[in-house]
Amino acid sequence: MKITLLSTAYPFRGGIAVFTERLARAFQQEGDKVNISTFSLQYPNFLFPGKSQFSSSERPSDLDITAEVNSINPFNWIRIGRKIKKQKPDILILKYWIPFMAPCLGTISRIVKRNKHTKVIVVVDNIIPHEKRFGDNYLNKYFVNSVDGFVAMSKSVYDDLILFDAKKCILGVHPLYDNFGKSKSKLTAKSVLNLNAETSYMLFFGIIRKYKGLDVLLDAFADVKEKCKNLKLIVAGEFYEDDKPYMDLIAKHKLKDDVVLATHFVPDDEVVNYFCAADIIVQPYKHATQSGVTQIAYHFDKPMLVTDVGGLKEIVPHNKVGYVCEPNKKSVADAIIDFYNNNKEAIFIDGLKDEKKKYSWDIMVSNIKKLHQEVH
Repeated sequence: MKITLLSTAYPFRGGIAVFTERLARAFQQEGDKVNISTFSLQYPNFLFPGKSQFSSSERPSDLDITAEVNSINPFNWIRIGRKIKKQKPDILILKYWIPFMAPCLGTISRIVKRNKHTKVIVVVDNIIPHEKRFGDNYLNKYFVNSVDGFVAMSKSVYDDLILFDAKKCILGVHPLYDNFGKSKSKLTAKSVLNLNAETSYMLFFGIIRKYKGLDVLLDAFADVKEKCKNLKLIVAGEFYEDDKPYMDLIAKHKLKDDVVLATHFVPDDEVVNYFCAADIIVQPYKHATQSGVTQIAYHFDKPMLVTDVGGLKEIVPHNKVGYVCEPNKKSVADAIIDFYNNNKEAIFIDGLKDEKKKYSWDIMVSNIKKLHQEVH
């Protein structure tokens, strides 16, 4: 098939770019012809909360990527829409995660579909954003009405799409992020990060925003540290908000020597070290839909602690691969204590190796192609 992916990709960084590029490779492995149309401007700098939108890695040599979409320029949307319309891919795949992108993607989609050949299928991370703004529903409706089919990445997103009268919608699963290299031993990973070989480490990974509950984890860790000796917490990820409340919590609970702060964007080639150094990956989110962090944890066979919000519990079976907790400090603390004091790591690793079999990229590709046939 002839596939066009319109989504974040190199030279941009982050989880959506990683997903787009990995999906393109999955189609290529099936023998499909794939090109990626990514952004020349993704967000204006004043709207981007991080330090940089751009990757420091080398350009992928195995992918056809063109940076050409300007998210805020309607004349650009018309030009790109006409270009893809003329190219007539069998499927135009969009990634949707925030209503800000609705005017751009919705307009391009409408223009492309005029060729009466291309079907537009969207992989949806979120339809209702974590941080709501005025006009979100209007923007989402504009986008949803431009699309032929949807792959929802969690049951909560699927339910949200139904509220917007999405046409054809299927429930997919987020495949493993298996592109961060092979696992290495804890000792090796700790050595690379200059961590103490004899210390146990939990990992909080990813960009830091209020809804991700790092404050809940710090409060829980304060209650845990006396019961789980020789345990530290690694916080690896860039702050997308003021770091002062978190620094104040660390000071309040006297955790300065117990928290390892790597509060910068972690390049793809360094991700392996943080995951492999840890015993358990902790995601104490206050609300969520799904998370790519869980799929990195699966790849590296790392037990997880997630909260009972959004679609997280759908992919982390409780007491098989980790814990599903309530989003409060007591529930999180109790799970951490149980993990370490009852030596659950080996049991959960066995569960991970069994459970991860269902999260293949082949299934994602098959779902998209099946959906294409159903809307054709």
